[in-house]
Amino acid sequence: MTYRATRLSSSRGCLPTLTALALTALLASCTSFSPDGGLAVAEQQAKERLGKDLRWARTEQDRQAIEQRVAELLGKPLSADDAVQIALLNNRGLQADFFELGITEAEVVQAGRLPNPGITIARLRRGDEIELERGVHFNLARLLVMPLVQQVEARRFEQARQVAAIKVLTLGTDTRKAWINAVAGDETVRFTRKVMQAAEASAELARRMEQVGNFSKLQRAREQAFYADAAVNLARAEQLQRANRERLTRLLGLWGEQARFTLPQRLPDLPVRADELPDVERIAITQRLDVQGAKLMAEQTARNLGLTRATRFINVLEVGAVSNSSNEVATQRGWEVGVELPMFDWGDARVARSEAVYMQAVNRAAETAINARSEVREAYGSYHSSYDIARHHRDEILPVHQRIADENMLRYNGMLIGVFELLADARAQVVVANNYIDAVRNFWLARADLDMALVGKPSLSTPSGPATSAESGAAGH
Repeated sequence: MTYRATRLSSSRGCLPTLTALALTALLASCTSFSPDGGLAVAEQQAKERLGKDLRWARTEQDRQAIEQRVAELLGKPLSADDAVQIALLNNRGLQADFFELGITEAEVVQAGRLPNPGITIARLRRGDEIELERGVHFNLARLLVMPLVQQVEARRFEQARQVAAIKVLTLGTDTRKAWINAVAGDETVRFTRKVMQAAEASAELARRMEQVGNFSKLQRAREQAFYADAAVNLARAEQLQRANRERLTRLLGLWGEQARFTLPQRLPDLPVRADELPDVERIAITQRLDVQGAKLMAEQTARNLGLTRATRFINVLEVGAVSNSSNEVATQRGWEVGVELPMFDWGDARVARSEAVYMQAVNRAAETAINARSEVREAYGSYHSSYDIARHHRDEILPVHQRIADENMLRYNGMLIGVFELLADARAQVVVANNYIDAVRNFWLARADLDMALVGKPSLSTPSGPATSAESGAAGH
């Protein structure tokens, strides 16, 4: 009876035992999960940029703590800062992005694990002789490229952390803008309702005056038409109000009774002066996360190119020890190595592909930097223009119309103008107030856009898996 066994540990022609142990210890030291699951970068950005806390709901205790915190914040009129905090804690889409971090980290850990050995068992019979063949084989090619693959996966994980941070900051900005629109929508509805009430009073008075012969049909029709337009404008304002509130509700991740949250009566006042940022481009290039992510992707692609060149001829390399024994012949010992011969595929196509991918990444990085400069200039200009417009409404237009209203009231009390002129002036006052609300809303929206332009935008996506065919080839054999 013949026995054939292949055991890597009994081989003298393979890797030396000391080297194998050292390599195993080195790899094992890099294969553990991080305590924070990769959330540290996003937590730091949320704290520094937004002044808010993050929490990853990985357990039921985490979810209960989040629900308790959300309930506390909803117990009072919801400020913009509280809305951002609720969104960062309770938005389920953001929680799903955090689990993407977990997926990427698991792939990093997997890349640092030693490949499992393979076992083959065969039973052969020839006459009275029975031969049992047992083999153990090990993918040496994957072991050789493992440090490089692990570096690639580590850079993927770092990029995923940057992407998670951008998504956190984007959600904070979107929530703040949604809050601004929701509060402004409530204000607009209140003032538009006042316009409709004034128009309704004018239309009713015109109807009565026409009945007693003091108003013509044309005059009454004009007042009635204005009332009809005011009713339509109120319906549109209420529709927009509902849409703004529902968008805010979605970003906050609220439902049921939680969706009955209350908002402040008005937007915050304008600041005393607008911020001056003369070096806004330098700030953007230095701290924008999408620029940093584009640079990281270019560096990762360059490393991938080096990995492809290093493994272009080594796709399959298996090593093992042989020890065959039989009941009829002497024991046979030796070793065996399996290598894929580059007879048809010399790896030049993979190298060319990697070089093209690298140059693509370089140009993407340059494009990101150019766009970042332009976007931050545009946002900064819009911020200052919006402030100037809102301040002009506050300091010039509103006071002038208030003086007009005061003069008209004096004239009405002196019986120099009639009630229709007074009602028309009241309608004009409400329209001016609505325009001021829009100007203040546009300023705070521009402020939020500028903050986001200084941080970056979510234009990057987490790459999926190793990019080189050499790695997949080594892993598949």
